[in-house]
Amino acid sequence: MVLIRLIVGNAPAGHRFTMSVFSVPAGTAPSALFLGMVFGFLSFAGFEAASTLGEESVNPNRDIPRAILGTTLFGGVFFVVVIAVEMMGFGTDKAGTAAFGNSSSLIGDLGAGYLSPWVGNLVTLGATVSAFGCCLACTVGSARLLFAMSRDGFGEGGLGRVSRRGTPARAAVVISATMAVILLLCVLAFSAVPEDTFVWGGTIGTLILLVAYTLTTIGAIRLIFVQRRMPVPMWQVVIPLAALGLLGYTLYRNVIPYPASGPGHWFPIVSGLWLLAAVVAVLAAPGPARRLGGQLTAAEGLHRMD
Repeated sequence: MVLIRLIVGNAPAGHRFTMSVFSVPAGTAPSALFLGMVFGFLSFAGFEAASTLGEESVNPNRDIPRAILGTTLFGGVFFVVVIAVEMMGFGTDKAGTAAFGNSSSLIGDLGAGYLSPWVGNLVTLGATVSAFGCCLACTVGSARLLFAMSRDGFGEGGLGRVSRRGTPARAAVVISATMAVILLLCVLAFSAVPEDTFVWGGTIGTLILLVAYTLTTIGAIRLIFVQRRMPVPMWQVVIPLAALGLLGYTLYRNVIPYPASGPGHWFPIVSGLWLLAAVVAVLAAPGPARRLGGQLTAAEGLHRMD
């Protein structure tokens, strides 16, 4: 409805459909774009979530790549279109940009302004349900990853054990408890409000995710183009190399220049501590890490090259 009213020309405040939302304002430095790009990664993160259900698929080697590719294509188009329409709906002038940035419920505010206040409230309620569903999805995906890593690294006991219903209940409890502790610390120790918990957790998590994507891309280059264990033309190495450049510069611009004050000062530090904890865990227990890698290698039908 917002898009229709923009196109026909009867939108509030004279807003109209415009392609200027895809233009970078004059004077915008590339560093500013890459500083904001972390929120693009945050919004798009999770496209690979279908891989956590690979063990339950009849033909995972076929179904999971299809699911990930389909999600990537659909999600990419969907996010671009929706965000563009949202920006047009608020207006592309200075006041509209400020309203867009200050809105706590983009679709809800647009529904109220373009249709009726009750529509905005209804859409906000739907967004709340959607956010809860996203939280459940994150919990499920994290629990299954923790379960699989524990089982392949330490054996079918402890967190690597399923319940009578065949679900990783123990891992789910650990993930839920960890999330609760982090939220309580944010609220009690740092007086965080709901928006803070989202921005803080999302930014810290995305910085870690960028490192994970970087390591995955490096691993893919080594597997495909160095060890030549998959029949891929050598010229296609430009694709992961370009990805490395994008990921690396985005990380660089979110750390340099280093935020001198405010919550942003702690984002790289907390992200670094989580990454350091992972490195220490691998170094302290190399046996489980090696067994985990062996299980993943065997599952893909590849031979070990130590």
